[in-house]
Amino acid sequence: MDRGFERRLAAVVNSGEQGALQQGRKGIEKESLRVTPQGRVAQTPHPSALGSALASGNVTTDYSEALIELITPAFSESWELLQYLTDLHQFVYRQLGEELLWATSMPCALDGDASIPIATYGGSNIGRMKYVYRLGLGLRYGRVMQAISGVHFNYSFPLLRNYRRHGWLILYLFGASPALCKTFFKGREVAPGLVELDRHTMHAPYATSLRMSDLGYRNKSQAGVAVSVNSLAEYVRDLSRLVFTPSPEYQQLGVKVIRPKRTARSGERPTRALERAGVEYVEMRSLDVGVFDPVGVSQNEIRFLEAFAALCVLKDSPMIERSHELELDANHVRVARQGREPGLELKEDGRRRPLTDWARQLLDEMQGVCELLDAGDPQRPYSAALAVQQAKVTDADATPSARILGELKQNDEAFFHFALRMSTQHRDYFRDLYPPDEQRLETFRQEAARSIEAQTAIEAADRISFDEFVARWFSDQPS
Repeated sequence: MDRGFERRLAAVVNSGEQGALQQGRKGIEKESLRVTPQGRVAQTPHPSALGSALASGNVTTDYSEALIELITPAFSESWELLQYLTDLHQFVYRQLGEELLWATSMPCALDGDASIPIATYGGSNIGRMKYVYRLGLGLRYGRVMQAISGVHFNYSFPLLRNYRRHGWLILYLFGASPALCKTFFKGREVAPGLVELDRHTMHAPYATSLRMSDLGYRNKSQAGVAVSVNSLAEYVRDLSRLVFTPSPEYQQLGVKVIRPKRTARSGERPTRALERAGVEYVEMRSLDVGVFDPVGVSQNEIRFLEAFAALCVLKDSPMIERSHELELDANHVRVARQGREPGLELKEDGRRRPLTDWARQLLDEMQGVCELLDAGDPQRPYSAALAVQQAKVTDADATPSARILGELKQNDEAFFHFALRMSTQHRDYFRDLYPPDEQRLETFRQEAARSIEAQTAIEAADRISFDEFVARWFSDQPS
């Protein structure tokens, strides 16, 4: 047991300040591919009724024109967050016609890079910059890699180092991408370690989250591209250098798992926003889209993540040496690739440790945090959410990744057909759900209209050429 954690937890209890933990604000960013009724990536433009992808605050696009990103405000209560996300899904489905939102993280029915349309953001300098940036990502890694979707949990407490240490637990408990369509590898080699499940599906037998593994990324020389989370200054320095490093190796796991964030001003680089105003919140990026929940994430999951974040805040958080980065990355990849393998061991400060033992310790430590968060609630929802996750450590078959593979085998179903079936079920769920609050729908409509007006204003305000805009954007590159 972490003695420093015990002291800090007791101090919170004795001070009567547990409300500070209970009022932590949280938000969700959920990515979903728009697909045709046949499960192919939609080639249609981002629906104008959803507003401008450049300027909207709640419905935008990620890498692809077909990769919708739904963004919630920050809420203190998880039920409010989930209700908003549900309402937003209902609003989106009213604008999609016959198209579906793909229910899993891994895309299917792909025809190489040409089947992934790059997102467009209009004719302004910043809009063109976003498009050119995505062109570059496609050249570095291939467009198919960028069409993988996920869920980002945003939380308002500083917890980066300990999330890097213990975030593998999230992959084990919530990973939901143990399989993928063979079309994912069209025109390139199948990643090592994957085996055929059926003639349409590849999988790793004990995988939890192929999305968060080293699948498709060439990150062999991570030692030279580590991003420090020891201080904001080090993080900004290292991330800025990566942006300007002309190497296909710069994408590395530490950047993918968690990020400090600050809302940037128009035209401001994210690293400059962090330097200007510090960390506003952290973005946990390890979550796969939850295929068994229509909105992609459950209330139990949100409550657990909130408690896990609080644990990371309260535990001892020593600096992470460069040599330790490789160990942390290896733990994450090992859990993503083979997390359910019986007897799997990870490394903790150079020593081997069984995953199940380490997971049980972390979950036991979370009990006290959950009791704090439950204070005053006879239903004890945080403790109940913790119990659900503890059961997954006892029985790996209860994890989402095992459930997915179990359904594929039981139904003799290819991953594509499973994902299409779940996507159709989710669409029907939102269409048949009780009518959403009309006032909230009107708020969404107003935001869509406002964002279109904002994009028009941004385009009209440009006074310099795109070449000059790019030169200014990169003029403050690190030495």
